[in-house]
Amino acid sequence: MKTSFQRFIEKFVEGLLFLSGTITSFAVILIVLFLFKEGWGLFNETPVEKGSVIALNKSNPVQELTAQQIKNIFDRKITNWKEVGGNKDSIIVFSVNDISNYYSDAELGDSLQFVPQRISELMGKKTGIIAFFPTEYISKNFQGRILAMKKVTLTGFIKDKEWFPTAQPAAQLGILPLILGTLWVSLVAILIALPFGLATAVYIAEIADARVGKILKPVIELLAGIPSVVYGFFGLIVIVPLVQKTFNLPVGETGLSGSLVLAIMALPTIITISEDAIRNTPRAMKEASLALGATHWQTIYKVIVPYSISGISAATILGIGRAMGETMAVLMVTGNAAIIPHSILVPMRTIPATIAAELGESAHGGLHYKALFALGCVLFVMTLVINLTVDLISARRKYSK
Repeated sequence: MKTSFQRFIEKFVEGLLFLSGTITSFAVILIVLFLFKEGWGLFNETPVEKGSVIALNKSNPVQELTAQQIKNIFDRKITNWKEVGGNKDSIIVFSVNDISNYYSDAELGDSLQFVPQRISELMGKKTGIIAFFPTEYISKNFQGRILAMKKVTLTGFIKDKEWFPTAQPAAQLGILPLILGTLWVSLVAILIALPFGLATAVYIAEIADARVGKILKPVIELLAGIPSVVYGFFGLIVIVPLVQKTFNLPVGETGLSGSLVLAIMALPTIITISEDAIRNTPRAMKEASLALGATHWQTIYKVIVPYSISGISAATILGIGRAMGETMAVLMVTGNAAIIPHSILVPMRTIPATIAAELGESAHGGLHYKALFALGCVLFVMTLVINLTVDLISARRKYSK
């Protein structure tokens, strides 16, 4: 019989395990909530950074503009107000640095104390003007009209094609190139890694000599402990020149280079978990298959692999997670071009690489900062959807058999 002390120890250990699981689960939930709280704040913002305004002449009928329209106006791609629903009038682009083109130093004041009044005057005189300046230069009797800007929307955030969050006067927050870059690099990496990983796992578990398996498995597991920056250096020195030379490209920093590096990084996870799943196939099932006349290879692909499909699915999910979440190695070899990729052989940028490269440069609580957290939310949802899809497909295959 158990003594009271033994029962106390068991209850105490049970309580510790429960507490550990509860704290871990609570911490994960808090992290996800924090991520979405910070990211969702982006959609209450306009693409003009706080502390600055865009103003028009009061007679201008245009009431609202998008960030893309603002960019095209300041890039001189739109030169007449008629193109954005206004009167037929030439657009005059003005920023505070242009004030000396209209007024002398004496009119602006020794310490620029008259700049607000001069900007107000200019806004009243020029009917076609669009001005971008700090809010501190808005005078009491301001003769212009502050332009209303459309807030950042979830649809626009996902569908727009330009990512330039520090652009002035209006940030360009389109993440479609980043989403496509992430999917291209990650899915090609898995398509490369999964067949090689599964084949290696089958070889170690079912075909290789016991001594060979004892050498191969520790070596493969050792690969998982190599820092990602080392993989990045390897990719930069070996894979990038190889891809450039093989496909005769102007640069070797492409999505394919990133996919090859990620495939190598995902292999240890896929091989280790798949091999463990294959080894857990009951010996009785293997012997029954062989007793019915099946060859060793027939037993592998008709009995062992289908039985191990749940473990192989877990390996695939973890491999996808490793590929989609990797930052440093991808940052070093993909070229980091935030453009719509039409081929795996062009430079591209992924979401994790963007967050890693830009978060340190963004002002806490600013528009850029919130946009990067929103990117994190998108990456979380993408990974979750892909993992659930893989799990669902694997479950259907399992039950259909």
